Amino acid sequence: MARLSRVSPIGVPQHIIQRGNNHQACFTSDEDMKTYLNWLKEFSKKYLVDVHAWVLMTNHVHILCTPYDEGAVSKMMQSIGRMYVRYYNYTYQRSGTLWEGRFNSGLIQSEKYLLELYRYIELNPVRADMVDEPGEYSWSSYGCNALGVETELQAPHELYLALGKTKNERLENYRQLLKAHVGVELLKEIRNSVNKGLALGNERFVMQIEALTKKRVTPRKAGRPKKKREDDN
Repeated sequence: MARLSRVSPIGVPQHIIQRGNNHQACFTSDEDMKTYLNWLKEFSKKYLVDVHAWVLMTNHVHILCTPYDEGAVSKMMQSIGRMYVRYYNYTYQRSGTLWEGRFNSGLIQSEKYLLELYRYIELNPVRADMVDEPGEYSWSSYGCNALGVETELQAPHELYLALGKTKNERLENYRQLLKAHVGVELLKEIRNSVNKGLALGNERFVMQIEALTKKRVTPRKAGRPKKKREDDN
């Protein structure tokens, strides 16, 4: 299926993936990851994007965020991409592309899926068998969301804040949330959504997004269009 044109309504959370070209590594040192996160912080603030969760893996990045200006996510990701490629090519004495084309993104219905995306993103290193517990991995937002590490990069979503009346209560409830892995079917839904640029939500959410943007955010049915008959009028 051809990828849908990008849809980015203001105030609607998005799941973003940026991959290394041909699955090649785009982070080979701690300094690389620090550099990327510094630019993520800089350009998210510049373009009015709240970053809720993230993880930097060896050859790709996951980000959960909400834009508050027109075209904000694209501007943020393009700026990070350009700056990081310059840094990476200079540091490792290489040339050419680093990223696999444009980044992928999918819209998220907050009430139903947002906390599941927090969990999906921060458990990525565990699913990849890099660590046994998410707290053992330094390059995700787990330290902020589950352990209370302070950072200017993270902006908690209102549903995260609703996990508890106090900071300690929120941290404890969040840690409990991440003790369970994301189910197989939900994993498929999340991956399909972001890889194909689809909306992840119920029918009402999808209809609202399509009415707002005048663009399709669901896949077409497989097969040729049904030929209209005279008695179908």
